[in-house]
Amino acid sequence: MIRKFRLQRGWSQEQLATHSGLSVRTIQRIERGQRPSLESLKSLAAVFETTVADLKEEQDDMSHETITHQEQRIIEQVRAIKDFYSHLITYVLVNSGLFAINMFTSPDYLWALWPALGWGIGLFSHWASAFEVFDLFGAKWEKRQIEKRLGRKL
Repeated sequence: MIRKFRLQRGWSQEQLATHSGLSVRTIQRIERGQRPSLESLKSLAAVFETTVADLKEEQDDMSHETITHQEQRIIEQVRAIKDFYSHLITYVLVNSGLFAINMFTSPDYLWALWPALGWGIGLFSHWASAFEVFDLFGAKWEKRQIEKRLGRKL
């Protein structure tokens, strides 16, 4: 929950530590699921403009669902791969239909090749992203963009 509040504000763990007066290590431990002390909760509640009771309730609700950063990363990667396969199936079905229409309407010119090629470029990009072949728009890029749009320096 603390991580969610921090990311909503576009803060790094270091920035949250500075605002709250806690150490970066303490922030990391809390985000990994370690139960924060009452003093830490008070500091975080002040920074996030909420009550200690609300933060404590959220922590209690989330405690049975705590997953590690690595597990979260793997879950996100599996979802990206699933989305890619869904995209691939759509690509095959739609382009098969376009080629069928092309063959019935004007078999002398393969116009269906052009949308297949254009869409294929997008599909290739999706594949490269899902399977992390190229990391052009990875976590570091996202962080830079958030900081840029919030007008903060890294």
